[in-house]
Amino acid sequence: MTNASPLPGRPRGRVVSGPATPRAVNVLAPNPSAMTLDGTNTWILSEPDSALAVVVDPGPLDEGHLRRVVATAEEAGKRIALTLLTHGHPDHAEGAGRFAELTGTKVRALDPALRLGDEGLAAGDVISVGGLELRVVPTPGHTEDSLCFHLPADQAVLTGDTILGRGTTVVAHPDGRLGDYLDSLRRLRSLTVDDGVHTVLPGHGPVLEDAQGAVEYYLAHRAHRLAQVETAVEDGYRTPAEVVAHVYADVDRSLWPAAELSVRAQLEYLREHGLI
Repeated sequence: MTNASPLPGRPRGRVVSGPATPRAVNVLAPNPSAMTLDGTNTWILSEPDSALAVVVDPGPLDEGHLRRVVATAEEAGKRIALTLLTHGHPDHAEGAGRFAELTGTKVRALDPALRLGDEGLAAGDVISVGGLELRVVPTPGHTEDSLCFHLPADQAVLTGDTILGRGTTVVAHPDGRLGDYLDSLRRLRSLTVDDGVHTVLPGHGPVLEDAQGAVEYYLAHRAHRLAQVETAVEDGYRTPAEVVAHVYADVDRSLWPAAELSVRAQLEYLREHGLI
């Protein structure tokens, strides 16, 4: 889910396929919508002098898109050796099985149901392919199975739907939990402070060049929305739908169903902490 606000670090703009960092190339999927922004960003990652590549989030089950990802890698002299998933939502993972057939790769994910092969992904894992190093960062909250991938050589992090390139994301209750999400944002903030990460390669929207600013924006936005929800309950708004209509009046109504998921997560968080 997104709102209309631009994030710090880069102006709002149209997303296009192409290189984003020395090691990351985006292939934009043709699935734009209010929820997916310009479409899903499928990332091809590789060391510049390596013949092997990793793909993160093949995207929807769209044959043309999946073949375009393969062709983009081949045109750069790369063979796709591994497929990774940030989480299991269809706009990121639905095409993974077909993509594995096209490339002969295994699919690694946190959720065993999404894996093709014996290996999964877990906190602290370091993935090495053709000299490329990726570090697995657990970031539950948007969904329980959400992961990010730290790309140290580019001082970048691939965030899936945990941080978007424009606007803010949904906490997809009940699978997503607000407390987990806030912890995940703080974990990403530590990457920007302690590990020098300055670039966000999101699952949707443009690349962000001020990672710390983006994380701080997200934390502030969540605190603001949580305070609004708490006040709305104190003012007599009781059901999630009532809270959405009051608190998210500035958001396009087509996004209210997604907003209601976040409100449910916020209400649960407030109850758990004895605030309502």
